Amino acid sequence: MPVPIPSSVPPLPAPDPVRLPSASRPAGSFADVLAGAVREVENFGQSANQSVEQFLTGDGEELHTTALAVQRAELAFDLFLQARNKVVQAYQEIMRMQM
Repeated sequence: MPVPIPSSVPPLPAPDPVRLPSASRPAGSFADVLAGAVREVENFGQSANQSVEQFLTGDGEELHTTALAVQRAELAFDLFLQARNKVVQAYQEIMRMQM
């Protein structure tokens, strides 16, 4: 015999809003944001290079850690490249507009 579901089921709690790391910082100029993004991508690349060097020399770096660092650097670069392409595309679209 099935058990009936009570009609007074408490509502689910509201989910917490997603907070992005940059949402807590005050917005800077476009040049500052761009320079910060370039620095972060460079840091990921340098970290991946350092991890690969440590793995190849046998300084205690594990293969999966090295692979994750390299993948993180590739994804960061790809994301930055796609964002750059969108900015260039938007600029080109604005330049084609008739005044």
